[in-house]
Amino acid sequence: MDRPTMEDVAARAGVSRALVSLVMRGSPKVSEHRRAAVLRAADELGYSPHAMARSLASRTSHFLGVMVSDLHNAFWAEIVDGLDACAREHGFELVINTGGRRAPRERQALASLLSFRPAGIALLGPVVPASAIEAAAAQAPLVLVSRSSRLSTVDTVNDDGQTGSGLAVDHLVSLGHTDIVHIDGGGGSQAAPRRTGYVAAMRRHGLRPQVIRSEYTDVAGAKAVRELLEARGSHLPTAVVAANDFNAIGAISAFEEAGVRVPADVSVVGYDNTSLAALRHVSLTTVDQPRIEMGRLAAEALLQRVRGERTTPVRHLLRPSLIVRSTTAAP
Repeated sequence: MDRPTMEDVAARAGVSRALVSLVMRGSPKVSEHRRAAVLRAADELGYSPHAMARSLASRTSHFLGVMVSDLHNAFWAEIVDGLDACAREHGFELVINTGGRRAPRERQALASLLSFRPAGIALLGPVVPASAIEAAAAQAPLVLVSRSSRLSTVDTVNDDGQTGSGLAVDHLVSLGHTDIVHIDGGGGSQAAPRRTGYVAAMRRHGLRPQVIRSEYTDVAGAKAVRELLEARGSHLPTAVVAANDFNAIGAISAFEEAGVRVPADVSVVGYDNTSLAALRHVSLTTVDQPRIEMGRLAAEALLQRVRGERTTPVRHLLRPSLIVRSTTAAP
């Protein structure tokens, strides 16, 4: 059976389609008698208004668009949880798509979200160029999570990546490590602050930094370790600070495949404190970002813009913390 339409409801209730539309929008201009007749007809037919179509027609939206750069990373799921909880508290719902960590695809994803005329858009870890972000912000309120911006039309929510990497290095140094390598996040969002924080902390302790180019994936983490094993031979570092948890898990897998024990031979620290890190068989020492709070702050920033409460940008910078588990030990 075809989906019932407003015309079907109007015919059943004996009223015009325009009146059905007014009832579905909650207009106070409809008498209670006619409102009851329309709602009764809609219930009998199993009709429910298409929320997206209604928002397009009325030019008012109760949707927030969310683009997740990488759906494979559990970190973003918890950011979305925070966004969703805050949005629902204020009568908004989320429309989500992904950019697959590729700029051309992110452009398409962003254009698709904008076509729905959302009340606002949150971009999670985007790699799309700043020019595309600026253009999108001219069409709808926009917040970036895990990416910085100087645009006055764009709000940002980040953790302090420099401090986070410093916490990882300080922890390893306190255990007695001096040969500590950083497997970085390449061109990924917030990779640069984490890399900078690592280098600064190493120099603060009088140690020589070594950065291996990588990406925010387990495959890239494993590849970086294989390169490290080939370059260092038997003279391995005693500790690794990985770009994120997925990168760290890939690194640990490659070490174990080569017969290198973690943490007996090499200690490993991740970043993000995803749900994977806490699994008993992983038990990864990692830097924690307050993910739920970051999501809520992103939603609040959008809603403030939507309600016209603020036109100046907000720059939330949250302090991370270190979670010590089983992948780090004295050298």
